[in-house]
Amino acid sequence: MPTPELTGRILAAAIRAIDGDERPGQTEMATEVARTIDDGEHLLVQAGTGTGKSLGYLAPALAALSENPEGRVVIATATLALQAQLANKDIPAAVAACEQVTGKVIKHAVVKGRSNYACLLRVREGGGVEQDALVPDPAATTAAGAEVVALRTWAEEQAIAHGLADRDDAPSHGPQSWAQVSIPVRECLGAQRCPFGNECFVEASRDRARGSQLVVTNHALLAIDALHGGTALPEYDAAVIDEAHELVARVTGAASVELSPQQVERVAKRCLTWLTDETGLAFLDAADTLQLGLDDAEVGRVLDPDAAIVAAFRSVRDAARKAVSGLGGGEEDPDRRQAQAAAQEIFDIAERMAGLSEFDVIWVSERERFGRQANCAPLTVAGLLRNKIFDEHPVVLTSATLRIGGDFTAVAASMGLEGKDPAPWRGIDVGSPFDYRRQGILYVAKHLPPPHRDGIGPEILAEIAELVWAAGGRTLGLFASQRAAETAAVHCRIQVPGRTILCQGDAHLAELTRAFVADDEASLFGTLSLWQGIDVPGDTCRLVIIDKIPFPRPDDPLMQARQRAVAESGGNGFMAVAATHAGLLLAQGSGRLIRTLSDRGVVAVLDPRLVTARYGSYLRASMPDFWMTTDSETAITALRRLGAEQS
Repeated sequence: MPTPELTGRILAAAIRAIDGDERPGQTEMATEVARTIDDGEHLLVQAGTGTGKSLGYLAPALAALSENPEGRVVIATATLALQAQLANKDIPAAVAACEQVTGKVIKHAVVKGRSNYACLLRVREGGGVEQDALVPDPAATTAAGAEVVALRTWAEEQAIAHGLADRDDAPSHGPQSWAQVSIPVRECLGAQRCPFGNECFVEASRDRARGSQLVVTNHALLAIDALHGGTALPEYDAAVIDEAHELVARVTGAASVELSPQQVERVAKRCLTWLTDETGLAFLDAADTLQLGLDDAEVGRVLDPDAAIVAAFRSVRDAARKAVSGLGGGEEDPDRRQAQAAAQEIFDIAERMAGLSEFDVIWVSERERFGRQANCAPLTVAGLLRNKIFDEHPVVLTSATLRIGGDFTAVAASMGLEGKDPAPWRGIDVGSPFDYRRQGILYVAKHLPPPHRDGIGPEILAEIAELVWAAGGRTLGLFASQRAAETAAVHCRIQVPGRTILCQGDAHLAELTRAFVADDEASLFGTLSLWQGIDVPGDTCRLVIIDKIPFPRPDDPLMQARQRAVAESGGNGFMAVAATHAGLLLAQGSGRLIRTLSDRGVVAVLDPRLVTARYGSYLRASMPDFWMTTDSETAITALRRLGAEQS
C-alpha cells in the first residue's frame, strides 16, 4: 500500500524539483489515488487545469511501486503531446523525487502502437509493388522519395545507436512516406518469422516495458490490449487513464473498421502477383461488387439483411477467404505472407459487416474525395472496458472534465461502471486553482434565434463581428461545422478590418496555432480539433465564441443507434448520449479561456437554448462556474474594459 506519508514526501520532493507550489487539489488527488491503488475501488477525479494532475497520480503510483518492486502501473493518455510531456518531463522529475525520498529507482518506458515504429523488413527489403511505385530508385529525387530515403537512413542509424526507431524522433516526413518504412499490425510477420526479428523496434519497446514498473501508453493501445487478450502490454496491477473524457471515443475508434472499393481493389491487386487464376480475378471483381452495393444503398445505417450492400459484404468475404487460402504455403516469401495478411484483414472486416451483429452499428457514409464506404463500430464499449480493464485492475480516471451535468454518473455509465451490476467506484472533484467567477464571464445570447440547418445566420454573424471588435481580436472561435467557421471568418475579415482572422483549413493547424500565439490581436476560427486540442494561455485568447451547442449530428448513425439502445432499455437516450456528448464538448471548449491564474475574458455562447431549453441547466452545470449574463452590452463592455486595461 502506498502510505499517505510516503506519497506526500514524494509529491513534495517533486514539486520542489520543478520549482512548483503546493496545491490543495493536487494533494487531495494524490491521497485518493493512493487509496484506490490500495483498496481497488475505481476512482474518477475531476481536476481543473492548473491542478497538476500528472504529479497528483505519479507520486502515489511511485510510492506503491517503491514498496512493491514486482508491481507495475500503466498510464494511458489520449494524445501524443501528453504522452511526450509525461515521458520527457513529468515522469523523470517524479522518478528523481522518488529516488531522493526512498533510494529506489523506478524504471519507466513508453509503448506505442506498431505503426509508430520503423520496420526493418520494410526499410531493408522494401514493401513490394506499392513501395516500388513510390520509391522506384534509392536515388529518387521526388520529395516523397527523398523523405523515404532519409527515413531509411535514420532507421539504420537508430538500430545501431538505440535499438528503437520511434516516429516522433524521425526526420520530417509525410504520412505516405512513413507508410513505406512502417508496417500495419496485420502484416507483421512476427519476431520468430521475420529475418530481422532480433532487431525489431516494436519488440525492443515491449522488452523495455516488461522490464519497467511504470509504463506509458495511449488509450487506443490500451483498448487493443483488452481486445486481443493482453498481447500489447505487459501485465499490470493498476491503471491511470489521463484525458479520460476521451476514453470512450478512442476505444470506439480502435474497435471500428472501414471497407471501401479502393481498399479491396488495392489488396486484390497486391495478391495478383501470386494469384494468377480465377481466385485473384474474383477478388478483384469483389471491389466492383462492393461499389455497386454501396451505390444501391442509402447513406446511413444498414439494418436489412437482404439489402444489396449486405450481399456485397458476403461477396467480398467469400472472395477474400479464397484469396487467403490460395496464398498459403509461401512461408519463405515475406511479401506473399504480408499480402495474405492483408487479404485476411479484408475477410475479417467483410465477415463482421455481413454478420449485422446486434452489438455493431454498420452504416454507409459519403466521403468528400473517394465516394462511399462502409463503416462498422461497436454499439457500446462499456462491456469491453468493464470486463477487460475495470474488472481486472483498480483504475484511476482523470480529466478536467468528468462531471457532466454536475455529477460523474454519465461518464461512469458510458464506461460500464454503472448498470445492473455496478462496479465499485467513487468520484471526486478536487477543484481548480482558478477563480472562474472572478476571472471569466459566460455570456449566452438569449436574444438570438435558435440555430437552424441552413447555416449560420446574419444575426449571429453580426454578433460575432461585434464581439471580435470589442475584444480587439484575441478570439478563439469554436464552430459546429467547417462551413460555419469559414463563413464567420469571411464576414469578420470585412467587418473587423485591421485584425488578422485565421481559419482552420487555411494552413496546417499547428502553423495556424503558432500564428495565433505570435499575434496578440489575431483570431482563430475552427472546428472540433480546436475544442479540445489547443492550449493558449495569456492575453492571446480573451474571448471564446461557441456558435451553437455541439450536439452530435442528427444523421450520425452511431449516435442515433446509441440513443435508441438507451431508450429501448428504459433510459433517456437524448440525455444519456446527445446531451452528455454536448456537455463534454462545452466543458472542454469553454475551458480554453482560463489557462492561468491571470487570464480573464468572456465565453460567448450564441445559442439561446443554453438558457431557454429544459436541458440548458444540465449543460451549464458541465461548464466552469463563470459569472453568467444574457445581456450583450455587459459582455461587450467587459471586453472593451479588458482591452483598455491592457493598453
